[in-house]
Amino acid sequence: MTLTRLRQVALAVLAIGVVASPSAVHAAPAATQTRAAPAATITWTLARAQNPTADQQDAYARITSAMNAAVARYNALSDLGKSITVHYVPGVPTADGNINGSIRFGSNRSYMTERTALHETAHTLGVGLSGGWHSLGGSGTWTGAQATALVRQYDGPNAVIRTGGGHFWPYGLNYDNEFSQTNADRHVWIVAAMKRDGL
Repeated sequence: MTLTRLRQVALAVLAIGVVASPSAVHAAPAATQTRAAPAATITWTLARAQNPTADQQDAYARITSAMNAAVARYNALSDLGKSITVHYVPGVPTADGNINGSIRFGSNRSYMTERTALHETAHTLGVGLSGGWHSLGGSGTWTGAQATALVRQYDGPNAVIRTGGGHFWPYGLNYDNEFSQTNADRHVWIVAAMKRDGL
């Protein structure tokens, strides 16, 4: 299946309302338009209480919307694969993702967004946590050739990806003010390029 056909299928799924995000499918940068169909997919499940409280039901609905949007975007724009289990843990101050495939959302509803879900999914893929992250980003600047070439395509010939505290910028979606549809797409493409670099 070509990437164009994959986008058509994703749009059809969006049209019938299976995926929650209407913005999940976007044009890839020129460098990736001829890539083969995705070899893997990201899947996710939500761990739910057997008899959820009103608070849990509200959190589950918000988390589901955020994760559906993030996973749809990752699957439409990359060939990354991961099985993720999501938990609602009110004591978590914001949200966190682990390379073991778990994401926890705390009770603060302002973090139950696609931006946060994209960011935490990147952690499950190794951002800030893998051996490759430490070898390629431990100096404070990402040294992998593919992600560096991509950020230079976006931001000019001297652009670099900065790293620190387990995060990267630009396009790391570390804060709400970094989110836009363009930046969300670029986030996915940068993470995919980091994986090809050895993340």
